[in-house]
Amino acid sequence: ANQQGMAILEKELAQLKLPDISGKSGKVRYELSRLRIPNFRLPYSKITPVSNVGLQVSISNAFAELDGDWRGEVFFLCRHQTPVILFVSLNPGANPTAKLVWEGRSQALASLGSPFPGHILLQWLYNLFHKAIESRLRKSLERKVCDNVAKSVHNDLQTYLQTLPVTAKIDGKTGIDYSLVASPRATAQSLDVDLKGEFYSLAHRSTVPFPPLPLAFPSDHDRMVYFGASSYFFNTAGIAYHEAGALVFEITEDMIPKDAVFRLDTSLFSAFIPQLEEIYPNMPMKFRLSAPTAPFLTIGPGGISFQPVVDAQAYVILPDSSLAPVFLLSLVRNVSAVINVRSGRIVGSLDVGRIRLSLKDSAVGTFQVQSLQSLMNYLTSRLVLPHLN
Repeated sequence: ANQQGMAILEKELAQLKLPDISGKSGKVRYELSRLRIPNFRLPYSKITPVSNVGLQVSISNAFAELDGDWRGEVFFLCRHQTPVILFVSLNPGANPTAKLVWEGRSQALASLGSPFPGHILLQWLYNLFHKAIESRLRKSLERKVCDNVAKSVHNDLQTYLQTLPVTAKIDGKTGIDYSLVASPRATAQSLDVDLKGEFYSLAHRSTVPFPPLPLAFPSDHDRMVYFGASSYFFNTAGIAYHEAGALVFEITEDMIPKDAVFRLDTSLFSAFIPQLEEIYPNMPMKFRLSAPTAPFLTIGPGGISFQPVVDAQAYVILPDSSLAPVFLLSLVRNVSAVINVRSGRIVGSLDVGRIRLSLKDSAVGTFQVQSLQSLMNYLTSRLVLPHLN
């Protein structure tokens, strides 16, 4: 930000136009006209946070080259007029606190070298009034530079920031809102920026039914950037994908490993649901998994935990490829994870509990689902899942 900002500011300052300067110093009349700045360099600058204030931009050892015409008269006897190039150095000098800051309060000490090296008469003439010129030129430069910096920040920078996008499309179903929820807070060592971090459905954006939780960051400042996300970030993703109808997954025969000793058909369930085999003998099946509610996870000192609830609708695939619904199960599973960072890599452990089943609906009569739990745990552990981008 500092490098790009200074490059832009150098171009802006090089376009400054200074007013003509004329006056009288003792018995010398002088005039500087058609002043312009063909070159303005800012070799040393830095941006630092100021606690409870914001960001401060400090510029030192700036260098400006001025072109223009000079005219001087002494005792109305000696007149001289010539083009002049002044090299002006802006730096703190004896005032170590001299700075240019975004608020427009600036101090800059300008020192002018003689524009006539080797010309004794012209140097003598110039020395008669250079202090008056230096003072007026310094004030003019200070005012112009400050006004230009303030304009660049308040008009150009703020206008640019207002045009920055605050939402992004994640995929064909969801987007994310990362707009500011509060003004940035500056401390002596950092700048804290609070972003919304809220997923939403592209088809229909609804109000999130729970508030965001506060975030606590580590007190150290060894890294350049720290990024944190609360459970609000992930839970709004769950709501958005649920509203978009994306939390649907199908288990089909082609997902069963080729070396498996079973096939996904009605004979697989003959020991548990004999009536299913009687009605649909040796017929292929498929399962459609969907979330009746958006998943909700919790982030605590012990890690991440959530308990997804899934409806598993079983279908028999008829000879004409139509589907006959046979039973609907509710699946509940406890999942917990512990995440850490080691040597710059994210590592962790995942603990997946066993599936708990309950029967919600059946077109083949009632049956005991407890005996199916072992089969469902084994079945889900052997699935060949499709690649997800």
